[in-house]
Amino acid sequence: MADTQTVEIRDIPFLAADGAEKSLADYGDGVLLVVNVASKCGLTPQYEQLEELQRAYADRGFTVVGFPCNQFMGQEPGSMDEILDYCSVTWGVSFPIADKVKVNGSHAAPLFKALKKSRNPEGAKGPVMWNFEKFVLTPSGEVHRFRPQTKPDDPEIVAVIEANLPR
Repeated sequence: MADTQTVEIRDIPFLAADGAEKSLADYGDGVLLVVNVASKCGLTPQYEQLEELQRAYADRGFTVVGFPCNQFMGQEPGSMDEILDYCSVTWGVSFPIADKVKVNGSHAAPLFKALKKSRNPEGAKGPVMWNFEKFVLTPSGEVHRFRPQTKPDDPEIVAVIEANLPR
């Protein structure tokens, strides 16, 4: 199991793709999978598995929330309209996509500053390593962190999701 750390983050504001202020609390008190995404990355096919998780567990209180990020080799250069169109047309994404964020550095989004305090299964915390780093938030406030190469449908991620959703 991933090392966990309780982090109060559901009320940290961020901007939705349409510019409206939101927080993770707007998506209910179920399990959330927060992921920084990019359209031109070798890991971009993970959108397919993210969408499969969304469809499989949405009716039990699960939501994926994608945060486009252009900090890693410029792999998310498009406008929000281009990003949303790409996600919808190419991958059939139905889960919410927020406005672009920075995940590292002094201008990192407050949400990601909080998320980066959690540890991954190897015990590492700190900067987001690349696109598609995943943070699973449980209703109790635990954060389970998974590095980018861990696919969204990895048994370890699915186990955390299933263990924290109502039956």
